[in-house]
Amino acid sequence: MDQVSIVEFRPEHAKELVRMWRGSFEFGVGVTDPHPLEEQEQYLNAVVIPGNAIRVALCDGHMAGFVAASAFSVSQLYVRTGLHRRGIGSRLLEWAREQSCGSLWLYTFAQNAGARAFYERHGFKIVARGFEPNWKLEDLRYEWVSQEMSIGQRAFRPGESA
Repeated sequence: MDQVSIVEFRPEHAKELVRMWRGSFEFGVGVTDPHPLEEQEQYLNAVVIPGNAIRVALCDGHMAGFVAASAFSVSQLYVRTGLHRRGIGSRLLEWAREQSCGSLWLYTFAQNAGARAFYERHGFKIVARGFEPNWKLEDLRYEWVSQEMSIGQRAFRPGESA
């Protein structure tokens, strides 16, 4: 396998990240995103960056994937189309777990079989099914709890009580 490094997101990554994210999303979900790339870049800057820490996977210096995560959730995790099943997503998810509070939740579309299989291989369990109104697609909420936490402890989200 090529050399993969996980680096902190920098503003100069934004345009390439959005193009890679778009291609991976369309491939995995099987839809064409009608939004302009500029709109997705604005979403990255206005929503994803302020609410998450972001790491980029570089394979021989080229962007291979990225993860955006907080201590409680994985907002985005995408690997460049054609580079799946090389451990890149696993490395990104490992980083998200290490910086988590001991549990993580995320959503993925039900029809994204590759993402579902990936998360399930990594110990995530489906805890809820829903419908995403913007895309008009069924979505799934997954949760992962570290072994230490599953022995009687549970992480609480901000604003949540016991």
